[in-house]
Amino acid sequence: MTIPEFLAALPADRQELMNSLHEAIVANDPKVTCSIKPMMGKEMIMYEEGHYMKYALASVKSHMSLHCMPIYMNAAFHTKYTPLLPAAKFQKGCINFTSADDMPVAIVAALIADCAPVNIPAMLENRKKK
Repeated sequence: MTIPEFLAALPADRQELMNSLHEAIVANDPKVTCSIKPMMGKEMIMYEEGHYMKYALASVKSHMSLHCMPIYMNAAFHTKYTPLLPAAKFQKGCINFTSADDMPVAIVAALIADCAPVNIPAMLENRKKK
């Protein structure tokens, strides 16, 4: 399945937001490549740096999610973006949301721009050496 096919298969009320978030990720982190891959038993848009997942966009029955490895590894991102996205539900490494009101694209674009310099492959490889 291609990314346009994945987006087109989403419920109509989610398509515009998910497409906008996809475009924000690609525009603000040029180091990632994207494709449709399974994670946690669901197909989602996976954004990889090297061979490592950096972000993923998912749509499940009750909500949508932005999985974001840099926020999992950096508490400062939680501190900065939790008050900027008060309607979204932050977990360790993902942000769950139900509508565009929960996830303003401009704020998500700023989050991705802040996360872009985080080198996930180097971080994980260094972690393996310890």
